[in-house]
Amino acid sequence: MTERKGSLLTGVLAFAAMIVTVMQTQAVPILGLIATKLHVSTTSVSWVTTATLLSAAVCTPLLGRIGDLYGKKPTLLAVLVVAAIGSTVSALADSLGVLLVGRALQGVATAIFPLALAMLREEIPHARLHNAMAIVSGTLGFGGGLGLVATGLLTKGSDPNYHIVFWFTAVLSVLALIAAAVAVPATGKRHPGSVDLPGAVALGGFLVLLLLPISQGHEWGWTSAATLGCFAASIVFAVAWVIVERKVAAPLVDLKMFAHRPVLFTNLSGMFIGFAMFLLFMGISYLAQMPKHVAGYGFEASILRASVEYLLPTALASMVAAPIGGILVGKLGGRLVLALAGLVGTAGFAWLALSHDGSASVIWGGVVVGAAISLAYAAMPALIAGAVPHHQSGIANGINSISRTVGSSLGSAIITTLLTAKLLPHLPLPEEGQFTVAFWVGAGACAATILAALLGLRPEDRDSEAEAEEAELIPAAV
Repeated sequence: MTERKGSLLTGVLAFAAMIVTVMQTQAVPILGLIATKLHVSTTSVSWVTTATLLSAAVCTPLLGRIGDLYGKKPTLLAVLVVAAIGSTVSALADSLGVLLVGRALQGVATAIFPLALAMLREEIPHARLHNAMAIVSGTLGFGGGLGLVATGLLTKGSDPNYHIVFWFTAVLSVLALIAAAVAVPATGKRHPGSVDLPGAVALGGFLVLLLLPISQGHEWGWTSAATLGCFAASIVFAVAWVIVERKVAAPLVDLKMFAHRPVLFTNLSGMFIGFAMFLLFMGISYLAQMPKHVAGYGFEASILRASVEYLLPTALASMVAAPIGGILVGKLGGRLVLALAGLVGTAGFAWLALSHDGSASVIWGGVVVGAAISLAYAAMPALIAGAVPHHQSGIANGINSISRTVGSSLGSAIITTLLTAKLLPHLPLPEEGQFTVAFWVGAGACAATILAALLGLRPEDRDSEAEAEEAELIPAAV
């Protein structure tokens, strides 16, 4: 592929991947608005984010495998069609049930990212691959911020409505669909095999039963029968999944690949970084909107101001850091860049924990963490690409995406729990110290990323796909 065509392909896939996190975060600032407009409770409206999460957990690994087997371009186009339909259904919804259907369809879009990385690996020459992967990966952090900012802009005014927020992603999905149909080559490799439906059902059941109590635990109660029952059932499904994958001839996930040291610790890092990203966005957004005249801290920002003034710089930092991450991965390797990302993220969260009483300090702390998240996103695909052969790249990146989804869910649940654990006397507002604790928890997640990179990944775990293919680190399951 020529450099010009490669740049076009990278740009189109980056745009498509950006939609993933736009859809994940766009509903967060307007949950209260949706509850008011649809006359539902806070508990009920939380399913607007949970539905997307559960759908992503079930569909992402399955669609990654389908892309490996039947072609990544047709799979990508089908996913974009479903994403556009989901956004349209959400935009037209006037009841919670219909909105949840639309949001579940939007969750399918999470598969775009692993499919995009797998296509880059097949089409882009190795000399330019790290930078291309970094650019596509960097759009995740940018998209998360863009989703919040766009929602703030679209719902400003005295009579906001949530419908226009979902029309925004419907338009993005259609544009990405057209661009992908034109610019993405249909020459990608297909590999023999079949879809492991029993494995998909078992894995999907495990992830749903794991993520459901994580996302709803603050409403149900962390020690309630529903929460503990779901966690227990998730363990049963996990055991069933392992048994199925060991027995079938063509497993959905090759367990040798899953347990392979570079893959395992890269996925752990993905969980830590996903946790840090959501905790950052939600922490800064909530802090900015705290009414200082009542709580004694905060910046009394509207949703719009919180999005544009406090979160947009973080999103832009993520976008700028992405190509830098690609260059660093090419020079230093994914392991050291991942460790560097953890170090920078730890410093940024420590900054926020120690100094969040001024706007400039909060904004710059967010910028530092945003850049760190983008560096980590640049490193992880390179580590995955260096550890698995071509025919498993779709499912491998799909599992890495799910690890970040699990982390994001934990981040959302933890900060919600922290901010409701200690309230100001006679007020439904958190004590300022709870934000300090939350930011220190974020620092801990980034510090764990350093440990995963330096202790879990070995220096010889270099991100060279040629080495992975020639050494056949992961035997093919066909």
